[in-house]
Amino acid sequence: MANSIKLYGRVFIHANLRALTGLHIGGSNTDLEIGGLDKAVIRNPLTKRPYIPGSSLRGKMRSQLEKLLGLPQNQPIGQVTIHTCQTKSEFEKNGGCPVCTVFGAPAEKDYENHTRLVVRDAELTDESAQAMVEARTDLLYGELKTEVAIDRVTSAATPRTIERVPAGAIFGPVELVYSIFEEKDFKHFKVVTDALQLVEDDYLGGSGSRGSGKVRFEEIQLSARQGSEYAQQTLYPKKFNSIQDVAAEFESILNWLKNTIKIQ
Repeated sequence: MANSIKLYGRVFIHANLRALTGLHIGGSNTDLEIGGLDKAVIRNPLTKRPYIPGSSLRGKMRSQLEKLLGLPQNQPIGQVTIHTCQTKSEFEKNGGCPVCTVFGAPAEKDYENHTRLVVRDAELTDESAQAMVEARTDLLYGELKTEVAIDRVTSAATPRTIERVPAGAIFGPVELVYSIFEEKDFKHFKVVTDALQLVEDDYLGGSGSRGSGKVRFEEIQLSARQGSEYAQQTLYPKKFNSIQDVAAEFESILNWLKNTIKIQ
């Protein structure tokens, strides 16, 4: 007999993401005829505006949590290796692996797990796009940054030019959707907010060790949908200016979630 699954509700995080330093998330150079440009940013092919792929933000959140928890990197996916619990007992240990519970695990494992977290793509806001047009940035919605690699033996300099979205640009709304399937999912919601803080403290995209990719989440709004009244969306009674403010009020948020999404 097939196992059943019950969705009790979903939690939504909407926020703006501000680039505090230039942001580079790589795309294709195919459409650019700029001499010497080595790395272009990813763009919406219809609007030509840069955007943040949900996969980039979600992947960074997961990798930072794996490092924080010291989890083994044991599952190759393409050119990278991530953590995945290999057995059901490993997955269920200590109330459930927070990373595999929230971000999911391959279907071929001997335990069932339904991914809790969805992260949407985030577009450049109209206001930021207009500001860049008025400022006449190096490229449409982008700046050029030249970096120089120095050969340690010969001291020869090899320059390269990358495209970045300028500091101050805002992407939004960033939307994260977190599903509640069982009681433990309330506790694991903190994994999501912790992961967003970890991203802020590290960087998003490429060239982070050379100054790019520092970001901040702003104007954060939480909401929820539940059960038989799923079409109705309940807003948390206040917005937050930062992830730190969310963390400071997490116990109240948790109580609100449990009162809004009933586990029967």
